[in-house]
Amino acid sequence: MNIYNKRKRPTASKVFDTYWKFAYERQNIFFNRIHKITPLTNDAILLQYKFTNAYRASDRVSQYLINEVIYKENNFSEKDLLLRILLFKIFNKIETWEIIQSNLNKIDLSSFSFKNISHILEVLMSLKKSIYSAAYIMASGKNYYGFDRKHDNHLKLLEKELVAGSLFEKIKDSKTIEEVYLNLKKLPTFGEFLAFQLTIDINYSNIINFSEMDFIVAGPGAKDGIHKCFSDFGDFNYSDIIKYVTEIQESEFERLELDFKTLGGRKLQLIDCQNLFCETDKYSRVKHPEFIGKSKRVRIKQTYKPKGVEINYSYPPSWEITI
Repeated sequence: MNIYNKRKRPTASKVFDTYWKFAYERQNIFFNRIHKITPLTNDAILLQYKFTNAYRASDRVSQYLINEVIYKENNFSEKDLLLRILLFKIFNKIETWEIIQSNLNKIDLSSFSFKNISHILEVLMSLKKSIYSAAYIMASGKNYYGFDRKHDNHLKLLEKELVAGSLFEKIKDSKTIEEVYLNLKKLPTFGEFLAFQLTIDINYSNIINFSEMDFIVAGPGAKDGIHKCFSDFGDFNYSDIIKYVTEIQESEFERLELDFKTLGGRKLQLIDCQNLFCETDKYSRVKHPEFIGKSKRVRIKQTYKPKGVEINYSYPPSWEITI
């Protein structure tokens, strides 16, 4: 990645040590949960509030995407899989997916119907059910497709750009993961952050197979975390800093005497370190309240509530990971 060729490196604040300590302890919680070790942690902040895993692919929604949406069956075409991935991730809510699936029996190109899925979602909304996750905010798309209901605009996007359009071919023909991202970023309602997150989600499948170390886009939360972890960026931009941190992870864990347990030998990737900046931003609102990020958010909104659902962890076959 040639990050060391940059002239001046960033200057770390004390929050940067917290970044690595958070990653270490959050990964310990992950393994403690698998091995049923209690208490999961003695960290009061991690016990009280909700945080994602150190590895993005280990999060509940990512595991559902991998196990139930992508690899549940092997008789879907690659274009079917792209439709399934995008439909699931636009709403990013397991309950929404399962309701749609229970009504359609299966979700693929042959069963996709703007009218039918719109009706299913209208019924859910009439029952006061939320159909979107709060993980990120989707733009309404009304200016592009003209519907008052946000979900109708998103369904029309899929119908126009994927079912009847050339989106699949553009993604399949992409030579780099950045090219996939740029194709997604061109779509109505897909901004930089969402386009990159969806790029990573598609890369879990066999439609494309790029390294997660090739390209990164910093989301808003990660930018806040980077500002807290570094008092001066030197000659680095947000992406450079994420690449730099990913490169030095082993020496940083060694410096802090932290025996970080990798995911089956897989080191933290760019997307994981990006996410960890976002989570460090949240964590430091309690741990280091004197550090204020760009967004000036000062509290953590979501408290930790056990789901009570055991996950059988598995990962893209190309990763060759067993835990």
